[in-house]
Amino acid sequence: MTRATRATRAGRQGGRRTTRLKRRRRGRIRVLSVSAAACVLLLLAGGVWFYLRLDGNIDSFDAGGLSKNRPAGGQGGRNVLVIGSDSRSGANSGLGGGEGDVGRSDTAFLLHVYADRKHAVAVSIPRDTLVDIPPCRLPDGTWTEPRSGAMFNSAFSVGLTAKGNPACTQNVVEKLTGLRVDHTVVVDFAGFAAMTSAVGGVRVCLPGDVYQGDLNPHRGSRGDRIFAKGPQTVSGQKALDYVRLRHGLGDGSDIGRIRRQQAFVGALLKKVKGEGLDPTTLLPLADAATRSLTVDPGLDSARKLLSFAMSLKDVDLHDTKFVTLPWRYQGSRVAIVQPDADALWDALRHDRTLDGKETGGGRSLSAGPSAGPSAGPSRRPEPSPSSGAGISVGVHNGTTVPGLAAKAAGALRAAGFTVTATGDAPPRERAAAGDGRTTVVTYGPGLRDRARTVADHFPGAELRSSTAAGIDVVLGSSYASHPAPDTPAPSAPAPSKVPSRVTDEARSADDDICSGISYG
Repeated sequence: MTRATRATRAGRQGGRRTTRLKRRRRGRIRVLSVSAAACVLLLLAGGVWFYLRLDGNIDSFDAGGLSKNRPAGGQGGRNVLVIGSDSRSGANSGLGGGEGDVGRSDTAFLLHVYADRKHAVAVSIPRDTLVDIPPCRLPDGTWTEPRSGAMFNSAFSVGLTAKGNPACTQNVVEKLTGLRVDHTVVVDFAGFAAMTSAVGGVRVCLPGDVYQGDLNPHRGSRGDRIFAKGPQTVSGQKALDYVRLRHGLGDGSDIGRIRRQQAFVGALLKKVKGEGLDPTTLLPLADAATRSLTVDPGLDSARKLLSFAMSLKDVDLHDTKFVTLPWRYQGSRVAIVQPDADALWDALRHDRTLDGKETGGGRSLSAGPSAGPSAGPSRRPEPSPSSGAGISVGVHNGTTVPGLAAKAAGALRAAGFTVTATGDAPPRERAAAGDGRTTVVTYGPGLRDRARTVADHFPGAELRSSTAAGIDVVLGSSYASHPAPDTPAPSAPAPSKVPSRVTDEARSADDDICSGISYG
């Protein structure tokens, strides 16, 4: 074989090797491309599957049960009503709670997230608080009559269904506060237990040892110790036992339990934020939570729910405050203390912090008058002394003039009042009113200041105390000739700060878990 022949053969062999190498390279590239595409498709499919799973988990309640006379929207802040249900239906049957399948409200708080999305306040409403319950829709579509002086947690049980009546509780809160509730979330026992397990447990603290008999006073014996005094991590059933625990600590009251629940929610927020508010943290938590959530239609999808959760990622732990609605004991029940409660609701309506600072939706108490056009966009004026925001009143015609109650009711609504009932006054109320000329404003225990605000709209009106709950107006003939509610209310000074009895007891989400966790 000549040298030329060998060179030719070597060249052919080299060309074939090059071709094979190119083919192998192209094959590897195709494999990698197909694999990458498959991974992307799997990830997309997994994401879609997970979202579909979350959507399938979420249960929503019918917004048709909400009041037709709701407060106006706020000045940039958002209000979320969180209700804890103790129903034993479904997955809750083995976790304790109320008897039977009727849903009951075991705990509730209104969370106000400020316009700057950096501050938040959660206001706990004691379950035994005496409130007015407006008409609520029953499962058959009919509506109940309004009730006065009812326990707050009874609103959730209207209709006697396993899922409860979140719309009725939302109506009560809007009527009580004058705040529009943007979203309502109901968490049952199973959902709560699952969430605490999903985050790997929550740090809590006990002011003393706790025994089985403390958790179940009907047990008849002390039983074994289930919690030791001091800090510890709880999840699942243990976490549920912690937030339900009332007896054996402090004075055994619901107020003491509320304080521990506030500490627990703060610790839960701290744990979630410490892990990072990103999809890898939120998705497992969302999966656990949504299995036992009931929400309003505004949060009825995974996209809406996760979007709302992500909107809270910048809320500062120290600026997340927990307070309790100003209260006092009235026998075995809880009465609302005024004007402290109204000052608290007024601050939230105008997006002011508990110490009166502006966050973007309202103005600070120290803010002076506007400096003119250059001062920036105008804001809604502060409420006048005779603003009816957060005040409920019934209006009855004590005269023979037709339509008088409807006219007065319309004027009162325009001034911010919530009118619970209108119509002709029964003969007994007319007789109690006296001469038929004077307008009479009657008020129940603890409502004198609110009744005086109502009377401001009826010059010459007479104030009378009553053993009945609520505020009621019986219109006299003097009103027929001078319907004062149509006149504009006078301008008002800046509102007062939230009273110190409220702010002094506030806790932050980053407070020591062992501080302020008992009452009595």
